[in-house]
Amino acid sequence: MLLDTSGFFSLHDKADKSNSLAIEIYQKCRLRLTTNYVLAEYTALALIRGLSREKIIAFSEGVLLDDRIEVVWVDEELHTKAVELMKERKDKSYSLCDAVSFVLMKDRKITEALTTDRHFEQEGFTKLLK
Repeated sequence: MLLDTSGFFSLHDKADKSNSLAIEIYQKCRLRLTTNYVLAEYTALALIRGLSREKIIAFSEGVLLDDRIEVVWVDEELHTKAVELMKERKDKSYSLCDAVSFVLMKDRKITEALTTDRHFEQEGFTKLLK
């Protein structure tokens, strides 16, 4: 599964309404994939939602050190493909970070995302957190 920004937030914040479900799904899944763009977006979201900078940094470092999570570092080619997808989907309001995730998921044939984001469903993927 792809680990999206909202999925990471649900995992990290015990007060999040999806925390228990996110932990359960995360523990059952063997394929865990994310991108450095998701980690950057997570930092911004967590700061806005009031998590401490120290906790955010510790969480992000933990993700980078966790050998059960593959972090894909977005290069020029993946970034460009995501921009092209956004140009094709002018009626959608999703972010560049989401577009990168969609391109990566299609390339890797991944259908599920640990996310609460409706945009994943708009692109035909399964949103695991309802």
